[in-house]
Amino acid sequence: MTKPDACPACTLEDILEHPSHWECSTCGHEWPKEAAAEESGARVVKDANGNVLADGDTVVLIKDLKLRGSSGVLKQGAKAKGIRLVDGDHEIDCRIDGVAMALKACFVKKA
Repeated sequence: MTKPDACPACTLEDILEHPSHWECSTCGHEWPKEAAAEESGARVVKDANGNVLADGDTVVLIKDLKLRGSSGVLKQGAKAKGIRLVDGDHEIDCRIDGVAMALKACFVKKA
């Protein structure tokens, strides 16, 4: 775990390390070490089984999904090749059967 550059509250650089958290010696602000790791590192997206996903992976739907605005359904087992991870509520941009989709990672597993 790398030491943060500055306090998120006062932006000064007097940071003290504790086993479970960081503390600013100037203003007394405390924050957990996990939060510092999430802010500094790249976003980690995991599938329904807990496997880490990356750009370009192939994923498979684990359940039927209704499409909003139409009567169509994406069937369980449909594959999406070459996914792209994006920020937002729906973490995955992909194409299934030639149609662009945005999916939540909790509905897919890594193929």
